[in-house]
Amino acid sequence: MAKKDDLIVGLDIGTTKVCAIVGEVTEDGIDIIGIGSHPSKGLRKGVVINIESTVESIKRAVSEAELVAGCDITSVYAGIAGGHIKGINSHGIVAVKDKEVGENDLVRVIDAAQAVAIPLDREVIHVIPQEYIIDDQDGIKEPLGMSGVRLEAKVHIVTAAVTSAQNIVKCANRCGLNVADIILQPLASAEAVLTPDEKELGVALVDIGGGTTDIVVFSEGAVVHTSVLTLGGNHITNDVAVGLRTPAGEAERIKQKYGCALSSMVQKDETIEVPSVGGRKPRILSRQILSEIIEPRVEEIFSLVRQEIIKSGYDDRIASGLVITGGSTILEGMPELAEQVFNMPVRRGVPRAIGGLVDVVKSPMYATGVGLVIAGSKGNDVARFKVRESNIYSKVKGRMKEWFGEIF
Repeated sequence: MAKKDDLIVGLDIGTTKVCAIVGEVTEDGIDIIGIGSHPSKGLRKGVVINIESTVESIKRAVSEAELVAGCDITSVYAGIAGGHIKGINSHGIVAVKDKEVGENDLVRVIDAAQAVAIPLDREVIHVIPQEYIIDDQDGIKEPLGMSGVRLEAKVHIVTAAVTSAQNIVKCANRCGLNVADIILQPLASAEAVLTPDEKELGVALVDIGGGTTDIVVFSEGAVVHTSVLTLGGNHITNDVAVGLRTPAGEAERIKQKYGCALSSMVQKDETIEVPSVGGRKPRILSRQILSEIIEPRVEEIFSLVRQEIIKSGYDDRIASGLVITGGSTILEGMPELAEQVFNMPVRRGVPRAIGGLVDVVKSPMYATGVGLVIAGSKGNDVARFKVRESNIYSKVKGRMKEWFGEIF
């Protein structure tokens, strides 16, 4: 049985499924040793709307993962998404104290970059350094120990609605779990599916889940843009249910089994059986009709993503193209349709550079869960927080201590 310290658990609380993935840190990297998944009922568009249902789904997924991994899970890295997520670029400048950049200077410059006006109902989830500039010398990734007088930092700040983050923590706490950290889902997915070369050359990752489509753009190895659209696979399922006049559960099954995002890829003579509503007889329909219902919605999702990337101003910086991941991208014809919309190379992203239960998790639907484990293994300074633990008083007290430490 693995030691508790070496285990990292990623909890992907999605609109359609809750997924718990247990990873073990080994000398060679990360081995996936446990996985549990359960349909999610308490979320809408990536945001918790029913705590009881969400707690139930988390409990089921976690106990399944515990069974497979043969361990007790007490702490998790949780993912967050939803239309409330906002990403902004900022930069800060400080004077270097002893003409050499030390740990303290890095903390101060990140603090300076973080000093942007953020409304009270939002909180900062991530501050991701993009590059440092020392005395007009730009492009520095590791400034520690370098000589200089002035230090600048360019950072990407991700903020979320305080209540949404609290609800995720609350749900985990109700299941007896501590939340080690909350991580933005597309950033986690990027950890799992992107290669360092892609990040360096410039790439856009599009994670299409059930309720949301998450976008993250990398350029020169750093995050330059993040956003979340409240459109996803559930909208495709609804279109199928309405278009074929079939119950939502059957629409989901038909979409997964026979769906195709590009109607030109479907043979004219292929047929499918569609169950009817209210006890009527099932009907035999052409698969082409199903594809013609799915294609416009998928095209709309990709068009909105394209607009978002153009609006960010980084559309000319993604030389290595687009990577699509998330459960909805398993649909046949997705990469081909994306290539038509974006006019650039597109590939389907699956988790890479992991060991253990590779065959089980080698699917776009587990990208976020695996990514949370990888991101968790990199986060050394773990801030385990429970609901309403970090109050203003303790924050101020901590700051005062730091200041006095610097002065004396």
